[in-house]
Amino acid sequence: MRTTTATSITGHGVWHPETILTNEELCEGFNAFVDLDNAKHAAEIAAGTRKALQKSSAEFIVKASGIKQRYVQDKTGLVDPERMCPNIPDRAEDQLSYQAEYAVNAAVKALAQAGRTGEDVDLVVLGASNLQRLYPALAIEVQNALGARGYGFDISLGCSAATGAAQLAIQAVRLGQAKCALVVVPELTTGHMNWRDRDSHFIFGDAAVSLVIEPSERAKPGSWEVLSTQMLSKWSPSTIRNNRGYLDRCDPANEHNDDKLFHQQGRRVFKEVVPMASKFIADHLATHELEPTQITRYWLHQANQSMNQLIAKYVLGREATRTEAPLILDQYGNTASAGSLIAFSHHNEDLPAGAYGMMASFGAGYSLGSLLLQKQ
Repeated sequence: MRTTTATSITGHGVWHPETILTNEELCEGFNAFVDLDNAKHAAEIAAGTRKALQKSSAEFIVKASGIKQRYVQDKTGLVDPERMCPNIPDRAEDQLSYQAEYAVNAAVKALAQAGRTGEDVDLVVLGASNLQRLYPALAIEVQNALGARGYGFDISLGCSAATGAAQLAIQAVRLGQAKCALVVVPELTTGHMNWRDRDSHFIFGDAAVSLVIEPSERAKPGSWEVLSTQMLSKWSPSTIRNNRGYLDRCDPANEHNDDKLFHQQGRRVFKEVVPMASKFIADHLATHELEPTQITRYWLHQANQSMNQLIAKYVLGREATRTEAPLILDQYGNTASAGSLIAFSHHNEDLPAGAYGMMASFGAGYSLGSLLLQKQ
């Protein structure tokens, strides 16, 4: 008996800000900061009580990650060696928030492809690695902006927030709690980056992606039926983390520490995530008695080129082609939880009816999520 959730992805859309920040621009600003900081602490460096900061380069970034550029909300602050943070002015409470704007921009594209309008939507699930605020829920703001009905809520699950949001929307449609669910993933990541850290200053970019989820019986040819979903989490307290929270102001001594921004143990993450994610994907396929080679396309989390290539190799038992496991991080950078969905949105139209695809994410937590899809 064929297994299915009886739900389908009937529309998808990607939006990103217009501003491009290249590796060369990024390194010019970062290296100017390094010169200023080393000059400021020259005495300590000479005395051996402080290590001099190292400069970065475009070549180092490409070798370490595969990233060549990224889209950003603002780069004036990112290339300013005395600022090293995006300049994003506050908006009044009666204005659309930045992340809601990102979500709406992507949602409009997804709804248009699905042939739906905001009024057709009766559930909005918003997922992002970092939320602009805790409440009211950004999803409710998006719901209002689109003229959607029903209800909405936010979820936070690191870089699996998008696949997690998709799975909750799928479950709601499957249970009859919604007829047209909208998944929105507004990843304005540059605000929670530490742009002074050489090992991670190049990683993230800003973008949004959206999916429309409906019962398969309403789906048009060319939609993607969701055969099954899978989630897994495993506690890892210090590998990938961002400690920013509302209790920060309660400890003035540590309120502005670097751990309040994104930080990770990159080598340990690579070592632990590759076998974990490979097994996670293989186990999901095994529940359908599918061989990895039967999957035409793998839309993997876009964190690091080498990581994606190695995971695909472990799953397939050989090197994957760029067609089998497409990469978008060279253009977008790491867009946190949005990466696998953006890869799907950009690289699915060419596949024939009946083709299988696997969307998979892996991020802080650790958290992992996957969707097994089939073209209708």
